[in-house]
Amino acid sequence: MSQASTVRAARHPSPRNKRAAAVVGVGHTDWVGDWKRCRNGERPNDSYGYGLEAFRNALADAKISRDEVDGLIAGPTTAYERLGELAGIDPRWGGQADAVLAVAQAVMAIEAGYAEVVALVYGNDQRSVGTQYGGPEAMGGGAFLSYVYHSPWGFTSQGALYALTLQSYKHARGFTEAEMGEVSVAQRGWSSMNPNAIMRKPITLDDYLGSAFVCQPLHLFDYCLINDGGVALIIAEAERAKRMTDRPIFIEGVGRSDLNRGATSLEPRIDQFYLPAQQEAAAQSYAVSGLGPKDMDILQVYDSFSVHVPLALEGYGYCSVGEAGKFLRESRIGPGGKLPTNTSGGHLSETYMQGWAHQIECVRQLRGECGERQVADARHVHYTSDVAGKCFSVIYGR
Repeated sequence: MSQASTVRAARHPSPRNKRAAAVVGVGHTDWVGDWKRCRNGERPNDSYGYGLEAFRNALADAKISRDEVDGLIAGPTTAYERLGELAGIDPRWGGQADAVLAVAQAVMAIEAGYAEVVALVYGNDQRSVGTQYGGPEAMGGGAFLSYVYHSPWGFTSQGALYALTLQSYKHARGFTEAEMGEVSVAQRGWSSMNPNAIMRKPITLDDYLGSAFVCQPLHLFDYCLINDGGVALIIAEAERAKRMTDRPIFIEGVGRSDLNRGATSLEPRIDQFYLPAQQEAAAQSYAVSGLGPKDMDILQVYDSFSVHVPLALEGYGYCSVGEAGKFLRESRIGPGGKLPTNTSGGHLSETYMQGWAHQIECVRQLRGECGERQVADARHVHYTSDVAGKCFSVIYGR
């Protein structure tokens, strides 16, 4: 083990934030209806409108008024001050963050005593306004140079970057095209039972293998959706959460580890596949929660592209390094499989809410509200994310 690896492995937090906060309310917009309206040329809402609709639904789910909210985190697609103005909230603590960092920040703010009830609000009109995730006008290059650094060589989209990741991973691990297809097929199996999912028609492995390549080796079914919508969560201090609802969903532990060195040249994602950071984030959250992979009933993985899933299976300890393909073939992650994964259909088939909708699925599975796709007696759900080298591990429990 290298000196750098030794240092990373030793940085485990003390278990202070175990069950310090709980989710008491969730809400979202009409992803299916808005998908249809957008495809018909309509613009149902803007990003603020979607976020506020989700926020109202989350307040109703929590059975509280906005006056109880004293913390606000805005998703990165909206301005924090304007969102607070439109929501009518003057918080004593606030900020802006992506989905998983928003959860972590809410826990930290609550544990530090800066707030007791934090609203996390996200809205995105990416479909209706034609957000460019690739091509000459691709967004995001200012924050992540890898999105534009390789443009002279034809890499003008995030799909191209993940295609390179998958190609390298296949070579390093002996991973096959058919094994990659197991992810898309499994997630469509889950979404076929989800009334909130945009894509509900089941697919077979033959359908996957016969589908067009978008950027080889990524097939059409390996790509996430692009749709409008909003998501909101209400997270409260643990004891207050118990008074607010008889069904609080606790945040058992959070871990984070980043790989920034060499990010622009893609080194962490095509050489190490984020493995060291995933392992460290996992170790942190497992240490805080006192739980491990064998304790998890469900795994939720940020899946802008399907390749995130096998990387997570190895990085967070659900199988040995090099055995994700075998795990997908033999243990399976779809309905009836050993490890139910992305049980809503995820970004590939339910909705692309940039990790926010995954948090709702964690909560609803633990509440037992998922109907036909409900995982029996689910007690712990693990959410993982490795976007742009920021590796997060969040464990939810009831």
